[in-house]
Amino acid sequence: MIPDTAELLVQAQHLSVERGGRTLLDSADLAVHAGEIVTLIGPNGAGKTTLVRTILQLMQHNRGKLYRKPGLRIGYMPQKLHIDPSLPLTVERFLTLGGATKAQAHKALERTGAEHLLKQPLQSLSGGETQRVLLARALLQQPELLVLDEPVQGVDVAGQAALYALINELRHELGCGVLLISHDLHLVMANTDTVVCLNGHVCCQGHPSQVTADPAYLELFGHRAEAQIALYTHHHDHAHDQCGEIDPEHSHHA
Repeated sequence: MIPDTAELLVQAQHLSVERGGRTLLDSADLAVHAGEIVTLIGPNGAGKTTLVRTILQLMQHNRGKLYRKPGLRIGYMPQKLHIDPSLPLTVERFLTLGGATKAQAHKALERTGAEHLLKQPLQSLSGGETQRVLLARALLQQPELLVLDEPVQGVDVAGQAALYALINELRHELGCGVLLISHDLHLVMANTDTVVCLNGHVCCQGHPSQVTADPAYLELFGHRAEAQIALYTHHHDHAHDQCGEIDPEHSHHA
């Protein structure tokens, strides 16, 4: 649970984006506080990337208000990395291109469990290895806000769970907010504080337990939503004490 006193990092109010006579995003509201994980879900073309790009100030909005904490440090993890296969680029060189020292690059890789990849050619990495390197690159910014676009793209199921667990650990360690885009309903619901469901506009938002019961969510995701509710309920059949440990006195198991 995010404290009411947690610092507001970014907030979109009635944000609309139009391009070429088309409305890409219509009156969207979203807020991310320090220590909070907010996840954007929705079908392709729903406006998720548009909203994120607007928050990153890579796109201008046409209507509404956008607040960003003054001097906000953002670590951005793109969905895909496009590197020329003929370009000789090691992981270490890739991470130091932005001005980081070799020591800083090594420390960031160590935190994401990828320190053994330091001297590897970037093009030789697996999907999971690439994502951990990209996350390390985002950490080099000492971010107050991590923005992650499909962070488990191209990663196997076991690797996806491990990456989400790592993201969860990082938000506690750094006290940073996390804004991520995801298509994976199951892992999203188990690892987020607030879900924002987009389909050109905000269909519904709130705690995962609220969103999964919302008719707009059920209509948008259909059978996937029904299966997700069962999984979400199964994975939340216990309570936690104030330290985050499972509390046997207030837990029940199906």
